[in-house]
Amino acid sequence: MTIELKNEYLTVQFKTLGGQLTSIKDKDGLEYLWQADPEYWNGQAPILFPICGSLRNDWAIYRPQERPFFTGLIRRHGFVRKEEFTLEEVNENSVTFSIKPNAEMLDNYLYQFELRVVYTLNGKSIRTEFQVTNLEIEKTMPYFIGAHPAFNCPLVEGENYEDYYIEFSEVESCSIPKSFPETGLLDLQDRTPFLENQKILDLDYSLFSHDAITLDQLKSRSVTLRSRKSGKGLRVDFDDFPNLILWSTTNKSPFIALEPWSGLSTSLEEGNFLEEKRQVTKISPQETSRKIYDITILN
Repeated sequence: MTIELKNEYLTVQFKTLGGQLTSIKDKDGLEYLWQADPEYWNGQAPILFPICGSLRNDWAIYRPQERPFFTGLIRRHGFVRKEEFTLEEVNENSVTFSIKPNAEMLDNYLYQFELRVVYTLNGKSIRTEFQVTNLEIEKTMPYFIGAHPAFNCPLVEGENYEDYYIEFSEVESCSIPKSFPETGLLDLQDRTPFLENQKILDLDYSLFSHDAITLDQLKSRSVTLRSRKSGKGLRVDFDDFPNLILWSTTNKSPFIALEPWSGLSTSLEEGNFLEEKRQVTKISPQETSRKIYDITILN
């Protein structure tokens, strides 16, 4: 099922499969969101839950204080991105989707939960609010959540990928961890200098010749994608997310993903207990955790 929100600036569409954003068009009909060409990548803006990235051997181990340990299989980026969400509510400027675990999810992720995703269209901005509720009576629930929106790049016919740049809201100097594409894991101790006293990153396909770029040391909580030729662009604000992932495929795909994540793939020196992973969010029984990010069209 496809749902549409519209105002004088934007027409935005969503679908119940994955509860995700599927289109952002401006008043001239220019499409900003990647349209899932399978030659490159058949995704668009999947929701990553209850993990971002990968676990070692795809196994989650729970409750280190208990014996025997409880284990579950959670593949890369979690399981909700391929599930049908319930359409809870639509009004003039917002749509709300929700999902609760089925039996297979509960076999591998041992917590009763509800994930609600509220999209709000306001002017030229689309706000995404993730509301994660721990429905357990006694157990504290660990989780991670991330967004994975990909944007057309170039946006305008006749432009090239290299005509675009990313601008950070702060001057940045940071390194990036080594990644292992075959497993999805990271080595946070083995790092390479990446940004050096700069706000601008020029786009070039060579950036993604190995894998995605994990920016886990940014001061910026906002990034802009823009064309030097047409001036077309967008901004992603991610105050609630400590990490930003930049990604495009190795076969020179005409998109770039700008991904706010609340946590990262397992690092080589990390253990396997979900509750003990870096940046894990823990929700007390019957409580709700909220995380927000915004996409703003700049033209």
